[in-house]
Amino acid sequence: MAGGLLLENSTKPRGSGNTTDESCRVILGINVPNIALYMLFIFFTLFLCNGMYTLLRPFSQPRFIPEFIVTLSLSLSLSQICPIRLEIDHKIFLNPPVRETKAACTGMLSTFILALVLTPFLHVVPHAASSTKFNLSLSIVLSGTASPLLTRLITDLKIGKSDIGRFVVSTGVISDLVSTLLLSLGFIIFNPTTGYELRDSKTILKMISVLVVETVIAAQLSPLIMNWVNSQNPEGKPMKGSHLILSVAYVVSVCSFSSTIFSYNSILSAFLAGLFMPREGRISKMMISKVNYFLTTIFYPVLFVWVGVVADLTKFDGDHLGPWARLFFLFVIATVGKVAGTVVSGVMLGFHWPEAVAIGLLLNIKGHFHVYLAITAAENKITTTSTSMSILFAIFLTVIYTPLVVANIIDRARKRSPTQRMALQWHDPSTELRILLCLCGPQNLRSAINFIEISRGMPDPGISVYVTDMVELTDKIAATLVHGGDGAVAVMDAGVVEMREEVTRAVEGYAAAAEEGGGGVGVKRMVAVATMNNMHQDVCILAEDLMVSLIVMPFHKEEQAGDGRLGVGHSGFRHINRKVLRHAPCSVGILVDRGLGSIANISRSTVSLNVAVIFIGGKDDREVLAYAGRVARHTGVKLTVIRFLLEANSENASTSARPGRPKVNTPEQEEEMRLDDECFTDFYDRHVARGRVAYMEKYLVNSGQTFATLRAMEGQYGLFIVGRGGRVNSVLTVGMNDWEECPELGPIGDILSASDFSVTASVLIVQQHSLRGELAGLDDEFSIM
Repeated sequence: MAGGLLLENSTKPRGSGNTTDESCRVILGINVPNIALYMLFIFFTLFLCNGMYTLLRPFSQPRFIPEFIVTLSLSLSLSQICPIRLEIDHKIFLNPPVRETKAACTGMLSTFILALVLTPFLHVVPHAASSTKFNLSLSIVLSGTASPLLTRLITDLKIGKSDIGRFVVSTGVISDLVSTLLLSLGFIIFNPTTGYELRDSKTILKMISVLVVETVIAAQLSPLIMNWVNSQNPEGKPMKGSHLILSVAYVVSVCSFSSTIFSYNSILSAFLAGLFMPREGRISKMMISKVNYFLTTIFYPVLFVWVGVVADLTKFDGDHLGPWARLFFLFVIATVGKVAGTVVSGVMLGFHWPEAVAIGLLLNIKGHFHVYLAITAAENKITTTSTSMSILFAIFLTVIYTPLVVANIIDRARKRSPTQRMALQWHDPSTELRILLCLCGPQNLRSAINFIEISRGMPDPGISVYVTDMVELTDKIAATLVHGGDGAVAVMDAGVVEMREEVTRAVEGYAAAAEEGGGGVGVKRMVAVATMNNMHQDVCILAEDLMVSLIVMPFHKEEQAGDGRLGVGHSGFRHINRKVLRHAPCSVGILVDRGLGSIANISRSTVSLNVAVIFIGGKDDREVLAYAGRVARHTGVKLTVIRFLLEANSENASTSARPGRPKVNTPEQEEEMRLDDECFTDFYDRHVARGRVAYMEKYLVNSGQTFATLRAMEGQYGLFIVGRGGRVNSVLTVGMNDWEECPELGPIGDILSASDFSVTASVLIVQQHSLRGELAGLDDEFSIM
């Protein structure tokens, strides 16, 4: 059979017969009558690999580690590995990044020199004749980097968008490129299958000629064929079968052209096939997706099973010092060489030394290709099985420490980063709470003052509210701006000045009254002057500079004629609210005033306001509980917390969980439920159990019952406090967003704020601060270098 799939059997036949088909030949190392048994064995191996990967995921270990552990002692044969480099841009050869190139070259050079000097003392090759040439090859292998595995690790560990993550990925690609090219070109000069004998000049010239022809063909034909196929099969339309067959046939022919006809190594052929293929278009995207899926799901586990056949643990000779010494020193040579090189380049490039060391440790990663080379050396009798296994274990050690290195990078970046989790739930109760309260004009004044009153909490440490006027920058107002020497801007327009003075008198009068009533309230005046398109930027910058935990924005619709009904409102302020929700550096609340401002004075001696908190679950609702804890301390407020729970006999409920818990489908959902329970239990112990807050439970089946229950509350409360819930797909709210009038309010807030719900109930909708990245307390685009 072509391609080397028909292999000579190295064992004697099991039966007494001399049938050639049973005794002399195997297909892929499997006797034909036992194919079904071996296929079952393969599926069992895949099951074990995936199972162990699931167990090791909490420790951030890549799939390489469970595959290595599970399949090392299992048996199957596989002939060859052929990596297609579709994800590498060939332009990197024309315009290599300077910093990454310096780091890659210094790391490789230092490792190469160290390995070349020390590996002869390890006696990795039993034959002295080929030891020098193999040590040269081994030095190149140790100086390389497994860039595909490194890229996936960096991505999975959430630092791919950071400066150090991007730098490490680019540097790893360059290092991998150089080492792969050196090994492939070395194959032209020396024949590793015959003890690294020097090839004759005719063979070398023939291989070089084939390589040049193949490079020209791949460089010229690949863009033409693939771009034509992409143009004939635009996105959104089914791909034509003939075009797909043409593309696959072309790629296969390029990959196997030189290896099949001229016995050249197929690794460089596959490398060239992917290198010159256009990176854009359906074909490239499809091949990257399919090849990666095949490699991850099937090929790599089977590869490691084949590794387990050759790397027999009983042949490691663990009772002798030699194998352990080779294992230890090979790992040390690779690690010290990489770290030393990157520290030197880091000094030249101005990096901090801890980051330079981390870069070196990450670039030291070896992967599947290096495993293949180690096993191939043992199969070709270049090294002993014991030495090959020492190299395998050294490769294993270069990967297993990676999550610890990344965790250290994140910890260091988090300590340097000014980004904090600015939210009420994470606010330190021993420090002053800061709130940025924005106003559109005097019409928001009374509701703002009442909001400050119910939010004041305990006098010590108190609350500081930055009352901010949002002034639209028009040509008329721009002509009246006066710039102060300290960079401050004053608006001298008569209408704006009058409006601001009115607001200032009111809030200062409230602050004075609050001081007499126990204190703890500080009010400061701010102004944001910008166009409607840029107003959100001024608000967010103010919030970040003042380090507030909550921004409160007025709803864009205003009460009309004092009857509680809301008019059409100003669409510009609606867009401001949406942008603030998206870009705010802290939590955001939108206050729908429909009666809150009509309360002349919220007394601290008698109940003046009935407030309801709706809790369904999710981070926004947990933020609502954190705010409700402050409201609960106001003696003029009667607070009721209403928790919506899933009915136990609902088909959406989990039969194995307690009543009220929806069916759990993912670990993320389970974690959210755990956080909900912990947060609510803490709130219950602090406030409900002490009699400060009333508590109700509503067991519902679906979003229809949620809607009906909310409708039934009309007229019972003067203020509802709810979470926006935009990132929670709860059974009790699913589908509600289909008819939302104002999506920025969330499904519950939109229902409670609807014009046909109530004319007396105000609503505060809260969204907890959510960092853009997935690293708690750290933006995923952090900079540490």
